[in-house]
Amino acid sequence: MLEKADVKTIEKVVVRFSGDSGDGMQLAGTIFTNVSAGVGNQVSTFPDYPAEVRAPQGSLSGVSGFQVHIGVGVHTPGDKADVLIAMNPAALKQNVKHLKKGGTVIVDIDSFKESDLKKAQFVTDDPYKELDLNAQVLEVPITSMTKAALAESGLDNKSVLKCRNIFALGLVCWLFNRPIEAVIHHIKNKFARKPAVFEANSKVLQAGFDYGANTHASVSTYRIESEDVRPGYYTDINGNTAIAWGLILASEKSGRPLFLGSYPITPATDILHELAKRRDLGVKAIQMEDEIAGVCSAIGASFAGNLGVTSTSGPGLALKSEGIGLAVMAELPLVVIDVQRGGPSTGLPTKTEQTDLMQALYGRNGESPVVVVAPASPTDCFDMAFEASRLAIEHMTPVILLSDAFIGNGSSAWRVPDEGDYPQICPPYVPENLREAWKPYMRDESTMARYWAIPGTEGLAHRLGGLEKDYSTSALSIDPVNHEHMVMARREKVAKIADDIPELEVMCDADADTLLIGWGGTYGHLFTAAEELNKMGRKVAFAHFRYINPLPKNTFDVLSRYKKVICAELNTGMMADYLQSRFGGMQVLRINKIQGQPFLVQEIVDGVINIMDEK
Repeated sequence: MLEKADVKTIEKVVVRFSGDSGDGMQLAGTIFTNVSAGVGNQVSTFPDYPAEVRAPQGSLSGVSGFQVHIGVGVHTPGDKADVLIAMNPAALKQNVKHLKKGGTVIVDIDSFKESDLKKAQFVTDDPYKELDLNAQVLEVPITSMTKAALAESGLDNKSVLKCRNIFALGLVCWLFNRPIEAVIHHIKNKFARKPAVFEANSKVLQAGFDYGANTHASVSTYRIESEDVRPGYYTDINGNTAIAWGLILASEKSGRPLFLGSYPITPATDILHELAKRRDLGVKAIQMEDEIAGVCSAIGASFAGNLGVTSTSGPGLALKSEGIGLAVMAELPLVVIDVQRGGPSTGLPTKTEQTDLMQALYGRNGESPVVVVAPASPTDCFDMAFEASRLAIEHMTPVILLSDAFIGNGSSAWRVPDEGDYPQICPPYVPENLREAWKPYMRDESTMARYWAIPGTEGLAHRLGGLEKDYSTSALSIDPVNHEHMVMARREKVAKIADDIPELEVMCDADADTLLIGWGGTYGHLFTAAEELNKMGRKVAFAHFRYINPLPKNTFDVLSRYKKVICAELNTGMMADYLQSRFGGMQVLRINKIQGQPFLVQEIVDGVINIMDEK
């Protein structure tokens, strides 16, 4: 009789699923993540897939990966994987660089035939030696075991092979003590309309789990620590979905219907997909014929009294620039979501960068100030989508939300908020006592926000447009002095928003001489790096920007306290340049990466140490 494997308790683990684009690695990884979040683990994921629609099977260019970090104190998907699942030789070859030394590799040995090795451009019949693999290798006959489990299912061979990913998932669930019932629940939801496929995948899942238990695929299984968390309902959520849900909450809290006018573009399209499913909540989501139509339809909806939103990525933001300028001149609430990707032009459509910052700040003609904010994590996408909507409505201005492919596609464990967790959003409607004297560009002098007159309201008929208006009468004006007055009024309106956002917070070692800063989706890597540096005895403080224009009121005071300020960002130094231009004479040192990949924590640690040790 086989003895039960030892169970070891660990704080965290990184698992990477890899295979062909059609092998279902994203699905297996997503289910594993959801189940882990459901048992109380913190999670962070990194889907890494090719730009090709479908590269040749077994080729290096067709490899798709999904990395997930689960446990306690998790803020990134992890630099390297403890466990790598490789469904074919190409997956092993492409992902071995992501594996820790001494880690574990689970391979589908059925897919390691001579022809498979040749497709992956191996020159010998020993891929492990050729790769100088320093890892424990578990050769599992995943394909043949899947076929055996479904021998009497009645499914054709192609459908049977599509279940290989779930066998691998079952094996990984055994290895890390994931509840099989929770996995079956997710599979049932996925294949609710295909009962035969659900039954097949459930059977294969159990077969993978049993294979690990019966063969002692590993000498130990692992229990992963969970943190004590605030009671509530938790789920795994990616950044794009979180943005969509944050917009819906903002619509509810403002009392204004939500309209999305958008055009599909990687990696932002999922926002359109998610909102298109929410007609039950009053959402109007329309796929327009192009990016320009997307922003113009949102501007029209905003004029009509909606929360107008448009979503895109870098190339689309360029096309929307004239429309955004119109919204600036018309002083309408508009939320523009830019899920950044590698550029310029088509660039790296499935990879991440932070290279749209200058375009967001300055990419329009004339003096055209807009609010720019950036979520820090997949779950923060919910908060910042809500916040972008609040600022747009309450201050009657366009707001650009700079997400990126890493946090847009990546996911984290998220607590579904309670009703009272978020404030009401208060649109600046025309006050009753000003209705008789009201003009379209009359504004609240305390915030400089133009009053919002909803079309159809008796006595408030009006027109807006792109031509300059008189500050007092709201009539068309080409008077030079008035134009300067209006330019400064629009500028002041955005600047005053600094009074309505949180101050910059300093974390980690507050007594340090060196401050590490970043913005947007790099938060997890930078925060973890700062913690690691502190553990090493390096005195480093950390601050992160979610509000970029206007900057938090205390930004200069914070930055000026430190001898060295180091900005780490996924571009050539845009935020560093911006801060130096705002605070003349301040030197901001840089750690930059422009490879279409997120930072590794170790890259930040090494970069900070190199700068700190420079004489």
